Amino acid sequence: MTALHETKIALTPKAAPFAIRAEKASDVVARETLLDACFGVNRHMRTCQRLRDGRAPAEGLAFSAMAEGRLVGTLRLWHVSAGGTPALMLGPLAVEANSRKLGVGSALMEHALAAAKARGHRAVILLGDAPYYARFGFSAQKTGELSLPGPFERDRLLALELVEGSLDGAWGMIVATGAPAPKSKGTRAKKPLQPVLAA
Repeated sequence: MTALHETKIALTPKAAPFAIRAEKASDVVARETLLDACFGVNRHMRTCQRLRDGRAPAEGLAFSAMAEGRLVGTLRLWHVSAGGTPALMLGPLAVEANSRKLGVGSALMEHALAAAKARGHRAVILLGDAPYYARFGFSAQKTGELSLPGPFERDRLLALELVEGSLDGAWGMIVATGAPAPKSKGTRAKKPLQPVLAA
């Protein structure tokens, strides 16, 4: 009779280069620095930012990608009404330049969408590059009658139904519906991260 031996596998940084976890208050400085590096300091003027200003992300749907104790990626989802239809707005997604080839952006997307579906959300909307987001099921098929509160490129307004048919007939303005953000005492980091490319 052959004895079975249990093989123990130790995960090394090379085998598991990053981990995704819920965003923590201690991530704020690094997150804001990463977003500034990725989108520029004028990012607060962007149309989608108007849906986030003064709001908290949807409960349980703000994520950080960590590598060796550093924040290397961030993704959050926000409550919105898509012409009267409850939905989530995804963004911003940002990944540190040195971590792009590790698949951090894709992992954050898959993790966030699975978490949103598990929490019972029915649809996710975003403003982004169709060729990148199509791999996750996003398209402009259900967004033709929706608008944003500011200038935007129509072909970049994309949606994914987590429950089929949840955006059928959706039309009108996308407006924020999330809870007010708590007052923060956080400060910004003085040393910027390396330049990044975000999806």
